[in-house]
Parts: sequence; C-alpha cells; structure tokens
Amino acid sequence: MSNLIVITFENEDEADKVRETVRQLQKQNLISLDDSAVVVKDANGKVSVRNEVDRGVKIGAVGGGLIGLMLGFIFFPLSGLIMGALGGALVGSMTDLGVDQKFVRDVQDAMHPSTSAIFLIVRQADPNAALAALKPYKGTVYQTTLSTQAEESLRRVLKDRQS
Repeated sequence: MSNLIVITFENEDEADKVRETVRQLQKQNLISLDDSAVVVKDANGKVSVRNEVDRGVKIGAVGGGLIGLMLGFIFFPLSGLIMGALGGALVGSMTDLGVDQKFVRDVQDAMHPSTSAIFLIVRQADPNAALAALKPYKGTVYQTTLSTQAEESLRRVLKDRQS
C-alpha cells in the first residue's frame, strides 16, 4: 500500500530541496517511492510541474522491453526491444500508480505566487529516517493518506524547524 503526502512551502526552492533529500534517502534504501512531482508557482503566478516517471511506467517499460526482446529476438531484435519498451511504458502509464494530475492542478490553483509543493507517493519508508531528513525544512502538510499518528509526527517535524 502506498501513501500520498503533499507538502507546501512558502518559497519556490524548498520543494526541489526536499525532493533531492528524498532521492538521497532512496539511494540509501530508506524510502521507496512510486512517484513524485514538484509544483512551483513563480512570482508572476506561472506554474511549472516537474514529475518523476512513475513506477507504473517504469514497470511497464521494463516488462514490455523484455517481452519485446523475447518476441523480437525471433524477428527483429532491436526494434522488438524498442517497440516492447514503448508499448510497456504506455500500458504502465495507464495503470495510474502515479500522482493524479487533476489533484496536482487543484493544489497548484490553491497555491500563492512564489511558493512550491511536493507530491510524494511513498511505497515504503523508514519513518525515523524520513522524519529526520525532513527536519531541516519548514512546510505545511497539505494532504496525506498517512495514519493520524504518522501525519501528526510529520506536521510537528515540518513546523518545528530550527532556523
């Protein structure tokens, strides 16, 4: 089961910094994400959204690539691999494991200029490591599917940042 966590920040850079911190946690195998997205609304109100490739697309591309390679080996090895990977990515994207784009638009519409937000779909995480890594950042929990206790811990960590 995955959990959605959306955190908003009062500046344009903070969400990117948090995403980099989360990437470091992934490299250490302390967190496993299905997807993430950073939304930035600049001072003029222009919105940019940077999505990671979600897990469904990755699984589909790898699986499709392998199937394409096996089938294509008989006929056209390289084109079979490429077509299988593209087809698998398309199928994977339809499984919709990632951040819902309508929800992303709803959040970005609610954001003020010069702010940012991060969307994380967390499959597994070491809660203590994740909370410790987020402690340097100050943000507001916008929405989660975490348990009440885990959500409160996250709110406390993001609120109690030491300047």
